[in-house]
Amino acid sequence: MNTNYGIVIFPSKKLQDLANSYRKRYDPHYALIPPHVTLRSRFEASEEEIKQLTETLHGIADKHEPFHINATKISSFQPVNNVIYFKIEPSAQLEELHIELNDHISGDTPEYNFVPHITIGQKLSNDEHSDVYGSLRMQPVNHEEVVDRFHLLYQLDNGSWTVYETFRLGKE
Repeated sequence: MNTNYGIVIFPSKKLQDLANSYRKRYDPHYALIPPHVTLRSRFEASEEEIKQLTETLHGIADKHEPFHINATKISSFQPVNNVIYFKIEPSAQLEELHIELNDHISGDTPEYNFVPHITIGQKLSNDEHSDVYGSLRMQPVNHEEVVDRFHLLYQLDNGSWTVYETFRLGKE
């Protein structure tokens, strides 16, 4: 039987704490997964496929050096959907890592263009979204940090996500 997997970057505790201060109120997935930047959205794979994929992911991680991410503001995907997020400034390194990871995973092409972000609110009604986004979008967010790893996650039966394996960027 296939399992759901995903590939993410977990930011520092400081940025996670900031995101969670909003998520506990505005994100029903708060308890299912820590704040993260999605590099590859949910895909299905067998145990055999995952064994091969982890080898590939180690190779990809070796080729990419650690890089900076910068959360710069609170934004929204409206009108596509009512998701409120910390915008992560696009960078060549982040884009290249995303493309390479997605090139090596079969399955559907991701539904949306790659917009690096950390979700802080979702599944809000239109009115809630307007109110929450209206009050949050003026909040200053300015956080920069170095990313030195990414994580392959898998989904448990209760819907929560847990780390399957962690990949450090750059040659050890």
